[in-house]
Formats: sequence, C-alpha cells, structure tokens
Amino acid sequence: MEIILLERVANLGMIGDVVTVRDGYARNFLLPQKKALRANEANRKVFEANRDRLEAENAEKRTDAEKQGSKVAGVEITLIRAASNSGQLYGSVNVRDVAQALTEKGHAIDKRQVIMGAPIKTIGMFDVTISLHPEVEVTVKANVARSDDEAELQSQGIDILATMFEEERNETEGFTEALDPDRELGELPTDEAPAEDVADEDGEQA
Repeated sequence: MEIILLERVANLGMIGDVVTVRDGYARNFLLPQKKALRANEANRKVFEANRDRLEAENAEKRTDAEKQGSKVAGVEITLIRAASNSGQLYGSVNVRDVAQALTEKGHAIDKRQVIMGAPIKTIGMFDVTISLHPEVEVTVKANVARSDDEAELQSQGIDILATMFEEERNETEGFTEALDPDRELGELPTDEAPAEDVADEDGEQA
C-alpha cells in the first residue's frame, strides 16, 4: 500500500514522503495512529493544503519533546526484583515497569514510548530507549537488583553478577583437592611407598 507520511517514521521516511508498506502495517499501525494517509489523489491534495500547518505542529512537538528529553536523558530508575543466586529474575522487567518507574520519578512516560528489544530477565544495569517524538529519543538507565544495597553497588559501577560468579568459583576451588600429577588412577595417596619384602638367595624373607 502507498501512503503519505504525516510524521517521521523510522526506516520509512520523513513527513510528506510517499512510501510503500505492507497492507497490514498500514492498516494496523500507521493509519490508526494517524502517522500516515493513503496515497490517493484526494489525500495528496489534502496533505499539500495542510503541509505548512502539519510541519509547524511537528516542529512544535519536537521542541517540546527536546525540552522533556533534557530532563529525562540519563535518569536512573531502580527496580527491585526477586532473583535466583545466578541473577536470573523470577519473572521479567517490561515496558510497563519502566514507564511506571519513570512516572514515579516525575516523568510522564507512556509504555508505548519505551523501546526495549526484549524484557529484562537478569539483574544488572541496562540502557533503555525512550522515544519522546519520532525525531527525539533519549536513553535512561534501568538498575535491576535484588535489594537496595545491590542497586547501590551497581549504581557505583560494580558488576554484581560477575562478583557472584567469582565468589562461587572461589568457593568451588576451596573444595577441590590438589592432585598429585604422578599419581595413577585409583591409587591412594601416601607419604611413603610401602616397604617391599626382600627375599634372600635361599628364598627366605630377610
């Protein structure tokens, strides 16, 4: 389907561009979200008649988004979650969780503005993209930890997962018995080899 973009759309084009997209993408997302119009003759005329107004409105929204972005960029949110000793969460952190945490910090962010490739499933520090406008994106920090103390350490740059793995490795090595490289398999370690019986020339033991 050919459409006329009413705003910048990533990987498609800028406002006013006429592009071809899959029908489902247009019907289910671009058209209902008012990001585009069907590229027929009537809509082309409507767009051209309103181009100046649309571009002015877009510029105003971009300016507002940039102002908001200057306050949101770099914000760190802390999300305390239950996790296993290996750092795997019992559940996950999703876009709704990030949006809620930012809102609680005074930043009005909708979950649809949060861009995550996949839910977060381990403790750690993660960069999350916030799209405030088609032309304005900022990054925030999601500090996912099992406790406030762990969150504080991660905020200071300490890798909790790496620390946990190192401690586990050291504990495991503490229970490892040093092996004698000359020892044969199945042979019990001894300080001295057992004395062997020595026979004299008459066959009697010495």
